[in-house]
Amino acid sequence: MSLRTALGRVRGLGSAKDGTHHWWMQRVTAVALIPLTVWIVASLVALVGADYETVRTWMAMPLVAILFILFLATGLYHLRLGIQVVIEDYVHSEGVKIVSMMALTFACVLVAAASIFAVLKIAFQG
Repeated sequence: MSLRTALGRVRGLGSAKDGTHHWWMQRVTAVALIPLTVWIVASLVALVGADYETVRTWMAMPLVAILFILFLATGLYHLRLGIQVVIEDYVHSEGVKIVSMMALTFACVLVAAASIFAVLKIAFQG
């Protein structure tokens, strides 16, 4: 006896066995973003009114650059996971869904690459 509907059996659709991993990754990235966000907000508040050279010197510190890159990468991955769920739930046309997922992935990778490049450029400039 199967719990699938007749239509589901005909189409061959069922569990992709990927939902649990996706759910866990959203939770793990959310938990990782808590201390990273607190750190970045506190740091930026402390730098309010600082001149360019002070901020550049701060960004050039190895620990700061590493934490900043971790914040960017984790945040963008978390963003991609969240928007993926929205696309999967609310975009019903299969073609539009595929194009949307590709555009989302390309945009997140592009923003991540540009952001990490900027941090590394600042870090290795000083």
